[in-house]
Amino acid sequence: MAVPTYATPLERSWHYAYLVICGLIFFFLIAPIVVIIPLSFNAEPYFTFTDRMLEFDPEGYSMRWYDSLLTFGMLSPDAPRDASWWADAWANAKWVNAAKNSIIIGFFSTVLATVLGTLAALGLSRPEMPFRRAIMATLISPMIVPLIITATGMFFFYSNPCELLTLFGLDPQCGRLAGTYLGVVLAHATLGIPFVIITVTATLVGFDQSLNRAAASLGANPRTTFFRITMPLILPGVISGALFAFVTSFDEVVAVLFIAGPDQQTIPRQMWNGIREQISPAILAVATLLVIFSIALLTTVELLRRRSERIRGITPH
Repeated sequence: MAVPTYATPLERSWHYAYLVICGLIFFFLIAPIVVIIPLSFNAEPYFTFTDRMLEFDPEGYSMRWYDSLLTFGMLSPDAPRDASWWADAWANAKWVNAAKNSIIIGFFSTVLATVLGTLAALGLSRPEMPFRRAIMATLISPMIVPLIITATGMFFFYSNPCELLTLFGLDPQCGRLAGTYLGVVLAHATLGIPFVIITVTATLVGFDQSLNRAAASLGANPRTTFFRITMPLILPGVISGALFAFVTSFDEVVAVLFIAGPDQQTIPRQMWNGIREQISPAILAVATLLVIFSIALLTTVELLRRRSERIRGITPH
């Protein structure tokens, strides 16, 4: 925004100082993320800029680390790249398997978190709901309590859930959840539900309840009212919450370290293993792809936010 013509010299000085401060804060936040992008194209196995990279020598840049994402763990990485080579990469490449696990676990945990979080938000938005504040505090506690504590508790619970449930007088027939896909999905859903609750609740704040009453007065039953009136209007908030839940699952490493087994290696867990066992710039290549993926998701969330404002008649400034 331009400085008004009637601004005093002090106001003009503060305006430009404000712009400089905002630029420095933006640089402080973005620089650690942006710097990994050129480093992922380093031709040498280093985490620093080489002389050839600083001189913009084409030989100092390479796609070798992106290629290693497909070949690491393959049985025959040097074979001709035909259908059998791609089948080998799909079945045995560690980074590919980690990506498959992240997508599968993220998808199912997002569906579970979105359904449960939306139902909880709808209940908490009703004024007659008793103990709303206490219930809300309990439901969003996974994003407030330190993650290491939550992961530790889930580990002990998922390791032997039957033994713990018997303390409450129950006699369930269940098995060990730790080290299974179901256990990881439940853990990620637990961490994603608070984000869904917060986003859907924020959407319901501007929801006109008179629309539901009008639908009921015209003979619509609660199920029809929800799917024809309520859901279309709160859908941007539900999708935004689902995206946040998916990002939470896709980025989670602490819970995976405690609960996942060897077959449930996700991308963050594989990056952790790479840093601990072998330092390779392939991690930077994965980080670059994740940055691009995150930008796409954030763009989607922003578009949904603007659509929600248009639906509710709010003009964005």
